[in-house]
Amino acid sequence: MSTTRHLRIAGRVQGVGYRDALRREALARGLAGWVRNRRDGTVEALLQGEARAVEELIAWARRGPPAARVDRVDAEDAVGDLAAPCRGFERLPTA
Repeated sequence: MSTTRHLRIAGRVQGVGYRDALRREALARGLAGWVRNRRDGTVEALLQGEARAVEELIAWARRGPPAARVDRVDAEDAVGDLAAPCRGFERLPTA
């Protein structure tokens, strides 16, 4: 079963390789979507794919790469434009 989840990750998650690591983890699990920094210091991501793989990546996101310190991951079902199908996994510009 396929699912789409929207994440906001807070903590020390910028300048520590978080986006690139999340993208690698997503691609390794066959997920589509995107990741980007937010001007408020958080990282935002959209994950699409098999529900189990999406949940595995959310669990990874709570830890992040070694240099990160994750304080919080807010994950919700994507709605509206966020639920549109993605191709591949992109690193988007800061929003």
